[in-house]
Amino acid sequence: MSEIESRTVQRYPMVPIRDVVVFPYMMVPFVIGRASSVLALERALQTDKKIFLATQKDASQDNPSPKEIYQVGTVANIVQSLKLPDGNIRVMVEGLRRARSRQVREAEGFFQADVTFEPIPRVSHAKTTLLTKKLNMLFEQFAKLNPNINYESIVQAARSTDADRLSDTIAANLPIAVEDKQALLEEADPAGRMEKICEFIEIEIEKIKMDKSIQGRVRRQMEKAQREYYLNEKIKAIQKELGRGEKDEIEELKKRVKESKMPKDAEEKALNEIRRLEQMPPMSAESTVSRTYLDWLLAMPWKKRSREIRDILRAEKVLEEDHYGLEKVKERILEFLAVRQLSKKGGQGSILCFVGPPGVGKTSLGRSIARATGRRFVRQSLGGVRDEAEIRGHRRTYIGALPGQIIQMMKKAAAKNPVFLLDEIDKMSTDFRGDPSAALMEVLDPEQNKEFVDHYLDSEFDLSEVLFICTANVLHTIPRPLQDRMEIIQISGYTEEEKLNIAQKYLVEKQLKQKGLKTTHIGFEDEGVLEIIRRFTRESGVRSLEREIANVMRKVARKVVAARKDKKKPAQAVINKEMVRELLGPPKFRRQLASKSNEVGLATGLAWTEVGGEVLMTEATTMKGKGNLTLTGKLGDVMQESVKAAFSFVRSRSGEYGLESDFHKCKDMHVHVPEGAIPKDGPSAGIAMATTIVSALTGIPVRRDVAMTGEITLRGTVLPIGGVKEKVLAAHRAGIKIVILPKENQKDLKDIPKSVQEELELVFVDSMDEVLKLSLERPMQTQTREDSQEGKEDKLIKQAPPQMEETDRPGVH
Repeated sequence: MSEIESRTVQRYPMVPIRDVVVFPYMMVPFVIGRASSVLALERALQTDKKIFLATQKDASQDNPSPKEIYQVGTVANIVQSLKLPDGNIRVMVEGLRRARSRQVREAEGFFQADVTFEPIPRVSHAKTTLLTKKLNMLFEQFAKLNPNINYESIVQAARSTDADRLSDTIAANLPIAVEDKQALLEEADPAGRMEKICEFIEIEIEKIKMDKSIQGRVRRQMEKAQREYYLNEKIKAIQKELGRGEKDEIEELKKRVKESKMPKDAEEKALNEIRRLEQMPPMSAESTVSRTYLDWLLAMPWKKRSREIRDILRAEKVLEEDHYGLEKVKERILEFLAVRQLSKKGGQGSILCFVGPPGVGKTSLGRSIARATGRRFVRQSLGGVRDEAEIRGHRRTYIGALPGQIIQMMKKAAAKNPVFLLDEIDKMSTDFRGDPSAALMEVLDPEQNKEFVDHYLDSEFDLSEVLFICTANVLHTIPRPLQDRMEIIQISGYTEEEKLNIAQKYLVEKQLKQKGLKTTHIGFEDEGVLEIIRRFTRESGVRSLEREIANVMRKVARKVVAARKDKKKPAQAVINKEMVRELLGPPKFRRQLASKSNEVGLATGLAWTEVGGEVLMTEATTMKGKGNLTLTGKLGDVMQESVKAAFSFVRSRSGEYGLESDFHKCKDMHVHVPEGAIPKDGPSAGIAMATTIVSALTGIPVRRDVAMTGEITLRGTVLPIGGVKEKVLAAHRAGIKIVILPKENQKDLKDIPKSVQEELELVFVDSMDEVLKLSLERPMQTQTREDSQEGKEDKLIKQAPPQMEETDRPGVH
């Protein structure tokens, strides 16, 4: 080696090698076959067995030029050479030192290179030590991950303190590209070479870890697939032995499709799906989706119908057993059955909508109709539904797709002609997922629902034989196009008499069974039930009434159990007025009654609320002022406008009512409706407000036994209002004798129970003059204003009594 180092430039035979980079201290075997390379080898063997090995830039070149060979290579010593039978020579060389070719010339048929040896840079011992430790650690980790590395030779090199030898030895054994190895060979600085080697090893370690992770995942998936394949084959073999092969299952599905009598379009889709299913692996996810779709198609009642009972007498008996009153609804159901008897197609697509306050029996009516007609009953609550897909379903492209609630309920009914109750249809809402009420328009349209298409089934399903019944508390939240498709049946609240009959005939018996009591333990008197109705409930329906009856029974049940424990025979608890107060405590509501005497500026109006009718006391008083009109009692905009219209009407008739024409300029008026915490609105208190204002201005008391309701115009015309039945019942409860109603509401007289009509005098009017004649204690006297009195204080009433002067006229208490 000293001989080589002593010369600055040396000439050696040169052999271009392919796909191999020879490093110093490296033993490399390779085969020489090119004629020029053989000649160069022979020349080296004839001299000092030294040869210069440089790598070709392009391994595909058979006769590369000097420019196509890297300049940096390795001077090597030929250790062994063996001529092979095919003329090639196997050579074993040992790398001595890296060298750079300065000039390459071709002579005597082979390359000769003039090379120089660059001195090895000095590196500090501390840096060499750190890099050596890092390199040894990384390479040891790499060697454990890659079993193909010649680790023994590296360990032997690592024992040396020569950093140059260590780095070259490791570089020679790295499984990296030829270009990367050439870059390491060209790096003369051992420290720089070691740093590059560390980078390469870190990259290779990450690659190996990633490969192993991927291989592990692939292996697990393959193991799972092989396991499933094995189990599937085993299942097939077992099914074959049992005579239940997959072919038999497919044939069974085809047979069921034919027997289901589904429409042609649906049948074609089902058969296509079966053909797809036949070609799929049984355990694939797509197979499960197809099978679920087929199950839904086969489960639908395409032609199945429940046997309908068309006996009108039986239906009437069932409806009477289940519900008291509700004559309009019962009459409509019996008409429907009568049409069904005369025509098979009659009554198809009937859509009823029961509208009424809570607790009047709208939902239970649907069950009764189903029992009376012998049809299946299904119920779908629409309260809070805001997704259009709840009605039409999801498309099968979505994961976890399902049909809409309409199709799901039809499957549950297992018949084509059920009674389908759409509960709380007024509680639907809308958001970004669509408008379910718009989707319902197709369902509830007799002209369209013959061909209802659910997104999941994607086939037409006939809903024309379904008896749809909708329920709602109010109509204004239901879109008008949807209302147009339904027959609206208004169900008003129950009277006291109706509630009494419902309680005695239905609620008491029902609660006796639920609480385990007998008639020997408890008995309800009419006055006890009426006390509960009047003092412990305030509702149109009977839900609260049932809860209070249950409350009474629980307390009685406790006494019965205590008596049994003491081995005593429990006495029957008779529920009368006193017993109700003893068991339930103080009354929850006060009974609204008319005023105790005729008073000035106090009239009795009537109002409708969600829990029934109410008596609405309206009062007014006047004070010295500048003509201000004050309205209190939490009145809504419409009611405030109604008061202003009434006041303007009175001003326009001031001469007829004995008032000065400019009375409003020196008087303030205050109109108040008691129970100010409760919001009040609507125009129906118009005539009551006008009567109150006239009474306050004229000083004539209003009769306490007269109640009134109606809208007033600026000309004094009385317009019709709603909720007549509830308002009349409220007047009856309050002890009123005469009820003034608009003349156009005379048609609503049939809704009022006859027993109430017999106890009340119902007077129908069409003008405010008639109202005042009936409601005021005495007729009014007219007065003309004296011109000589201009500028003085107005006298509003010519013949008013002294105690009714405007300065000390009492208000309403």
